[in-house]
Amino acid sequence: MTQEQPGAAEAVSSVLGALADPTRRQLLDLLAAQGEATATTLAERLPVSRQAVVKHLAVLDAAELVSGTRVGREVRYAVRPAALDATARWMTSLAADWDRRLALIKRVAESAERERTTGPA
Repeated sequence: MTQEQPGAAEAVSSVLGALADPTRRQLLDLLAAQGEATATTLAERLPVSRQAVVKHLAVLDAAELVSGTRVGREVRYAVRPAALDATARWMTSLAADWDRRLALIKRVAESAERERTTGPA
């Protein structure tokens, strides 16, 4: 990762690993739509058990994508957007690097084609 703070590569890897699972992506979507929810409430909306939801939430929490707050006997989960934002910035930077490389390849190829058809300058 270019020009990122120390630990940023590990954070992005953690986010990408957490997002690799479709159930975890669904959990994030549900939390983003609802604002906050308990594992029980989330499990009612998914084809997995409450225990599976809790395990998925633990992975998302470790990647700093969600946080849980105890309210009485319940733990309410909410999305933490900072890790997603950092990952999006990394992906944007990576895309920009590739765009620059591809533009350079295009210029070189066009220059070579012009020289081939018109001869050296």
